[in-house]
Amino acid sequence: MSEGIKIASIGGGSSYTPELVDGFIKRYDRLPVRELWLVDIEEGKHKLEIVGNLARRMVEKAGLPMKIYTTLDRREALKDADFVTTQLRVGLLDARIKDERIPLSHGMLGQETNGAGGLFKGLRTIPVILDICKDMDELCKDAWLVNFTNPVGMIMEAVNRYSGRKKAIGLCNVPIDMQKAIARMLNRPLEEVYITFGGLNHMVFVTGVYVDGRDVMEEVIELWGNQSVKNIKGIEWNKGFLKQLGVIPCSYHRYYFMGKEYLEEAIEHYKENGTRAEKVKKIEEELFELYKDVNLNEKPKQLEQRGGAYYSDAACNLICSIYNDTRDIQVVNTVNRGVLDELEYDEVAEMNCIITKNGPVPVSVGKLPKAVNGLIQQIKSFEIAGAKAAVTGDYDKALLAMMINPLVFSQSHAITVLDELLEAHKKYLPQFYRKP
Repeated sequence: MSEGIKIASIGGGSSYTPELVDGFIKRYDRLPVRELWLVDIEEGKHKLEIVGNLARRMVEKAGLPMKIYTTLDRREALKDADFVTTQLRVGLLDARIKDERIPLSHGMLGQETNGAGGLFKGLRTIPVILDICKDMDELCKDAWLVNFTNPVGMIMEAVNRYSGRKKAIGLCNVPIDMQKAIARMLNRPLEEVYITFGGLNHMVFVTGVYVDGRDVMEEVIELWGNQSVKNIKGIEWNKGFLKQLGVIPCSYHRYYFMGKEYLEEAIEHYKENGTRAEKVKKIEEELFELYKDVNLNEKPKQLEQRGGAYYSDAACNLICSIYNDTRDIQVVNTVNRGVLDELEYDEVAEMNCIITKNGPVPVSVGKLPKAVNGLIQQIKSFEIAGAKAAVTGDYDKALLAMMINPLVFSQSHAITVLDELLEAHKKYLPQFYRKP
């Protein structure tokens, strides 16, 4: 790595890629990326070319000796890579539209990382990620896998259980959004606020907030209101509820604590304006029109409207910290190792970790209240069951995963939605259609 590093980004034709490139450019003095390989599939070839050309213009503007390669050959990109990022979407956005529309048509919440939709994104994605792990074992066994493909929790549970890859970390932008929101409300720079997180991906809680050595958690709970990520409407949290809970929930908790309100709103949008996925598809089309402009040579501001702002920048930060053995603290998805009492030692959690050249080292984040333990256990069992269904292609295991998710509250509807989604995604779920 003395002459610079090689990074392969699987799903390189993503609309998020300019943020990834921007992150590497900003950190070049600490993270000398010699080669950045952007990888995609035949269906994404057109977008890959557009993004690849924009990436080259960005690097040229920065005046850096970073080479950008685009390829449909994953193995070529992985050979001798030092880091591999995964930001892929099996079935593209059309698959997400089905994940959202089919459950909603039966009065069930349709969301790409939660409930029935989240399960099916996992079923489609896990086999692909495990294949990437196999290729990495052969072509770049010492490389780190940095995954920010959703559902991160289920995917990382699958990598942990069904691959031999120990150098694998999951990443999400939700903790970063919460960190920025808390720093703003305290009117302090981000680096002056220390926040502890514990839980699961898209089910993480703030367990502590510290400024100048003082615990200011009660103050933040008093200020916490309708803060939310862009893709989830921010309904105000009841202050009395938060005070009694004693921790701060993330945006995705609204689907569980305010399920009725969000289901009703989602069904109304579905009937009148289409799903969130259809809105995202339009945003993405507009972004790619921007990316085509030969005069554009920087990450456009409009990318922040995509709904996953800071994902890619967080990945760059994580890679930079591993490369430089900085031992700073970041929130990542990794094996629990006994830090959270609510989870088994070898289950994947989302929590504060010291980032070293040998990977993340979990640190104590405080005990989660009993009031949320049941929900944590239920979602963890859902992730484990979903991962097993994805690997085995077993219908009954998929039904188990569907039925134990708290957003799926009807046996008959669970079976109907399972059958319809299996048929809708048949092309991407060959494990469920193998002949005995």
